Amino acid sequence: MNMIAPKRRNLVIAGNGMAGIRALEEILSRAPHAFNVTVFGAEPHGNYDRIMLSPVLAGEKSFADIITHDRDWYAHNGIELIAGEPVAAIDRDARSVTGAHGTVRPYDVLLLATGSTPVIIPVPGHTLPGVIAFRDIADVGTMLDAARSGQRNAVVIGGGLLGLEAANGLLRNGMTTTVLHLMPTLMERQLDPVSAAMLEADLIQRGLTVLTSANTKAILGADHVEAVELADGTVIPADLVVMAVGIRPNSALGKAAGLSCGRGIQVDDGLRTSDPAIYAVGECVEHRGMLFGLVAPLWDQAKVVADRITGVADTDYVPSVAGTRLKVTGIDMFSAGDFTGDAGCDALTLRDAARGQHRKLLLRDGRLIGAVLYGDARDAGWYFGLIQDGTDITDLRDDLLFGPPAAKAADASVQLETVE
Repeated sequence: MNMIAPKRRNLVIAGNGMAGIRALEEILSRAPHAFNVTVFGAEPHGNYDRIMLSPVLAGEKSFADIITHDRDWYAHNGIELIAGEPVAAIDRDARSVTGAHGTVRPYDVLLLATGSTPVIIPVPGHTLPGVIAFRDIADVGTMLDAARSGQRNAVVIGGGLLGLEAANGLLRNGMTTTVLHLMPTLMERQLDPVSAAMLEADLIQRGLTVLTSANTKAILGADHVEAVELADGTVIPADLVVMAVGIRPNSALGKAAGLSCGRGIQVDDGLRTSDPAIYAVGECVEHRGMLFGLVAPLWDQAKVVADRITGVADTDYVPSVAGTRLKVTGIDMFSAGDFTGDAGCDALTLRDAARGQHRKLLLRDGRLIGAVLYGDARDAGWYFGLIQDGTDITDLRDDLLFGPPAAKAADASVQLETVE
């Protein structure tokens, strides 16, 4: 007796970035033959690791090194890749999408993975040629071209994670580089003031100029960037200006389709939008008022949305703690969790100025809730595990700052005393 195979449903993914393709991998691992898959992507190539853009800019890797899914991968898995054509419109009644060049595809399930857009400060001159963001490989190409063409002066607006990685890359490509940061300390979302000051000193020693509490007033130039003017009247020469001041969820496609949107495309705990046939994942998502810009939560979302789309489980998405590292060779730092705290928290700190090392651990109710490590982050994974697991560290408190060997020895001592 011949069994008739169930008809494959049409799955369309709007977005060929890390979140969308990770979700697709998870879907294929659960139900490899359940869907006819079409992926629309704005960029003209397969998926790549955006986290590694900074090493490409710094000359430590090539673009080929960071490609994670080449065209052969899509073909091998029977996936239609429509590269260089983002989805421009969704017809929810007809359950179809239309690409920017007119390509139409039907869907039974639609997954939005449209990512985010960089924030461009709307100061006078922000539209001049030579003002760019740092979000994709094309931006890296623009920066490398500027350096190779003999342009000498670069200004990076934004002293957060991405801005500092851009500045380091431009410096390594021979450009005189200035970092402008509005806040009093660098990476204020990841570092406490002590470690931020140590980072600033290290960056200056490398050759960067760092100006904190720097408010950009205007970008100057006739037909191309020539300088950046600050609110205090300081004028800094610039052939290239890189804005790295943040991102916004790219929710325009969802809004135009009438989906519920706040700051991002709003989803429930199963990553489903207000339309039952449409899911969303990644930086375009708003979940319980939260937005996402790091990789770890995107990976967690990919698993949940794959469970839901394939129907293997009714998994709920629960946000978890994420850790941060700065990808600048020779600078060892790690940050995770809440490192500011409140009156109910205890802070443990250890500083070795001679070695350029600093640790800050934040405790609440006998548990580690945040950590900042600078100069020596070898124990980052151990601390991160304690934060994620909510481990009771009461018996380890006295030795916690010294890392796992000291803490394990202390724990063994406690256990020995208990036995005796």
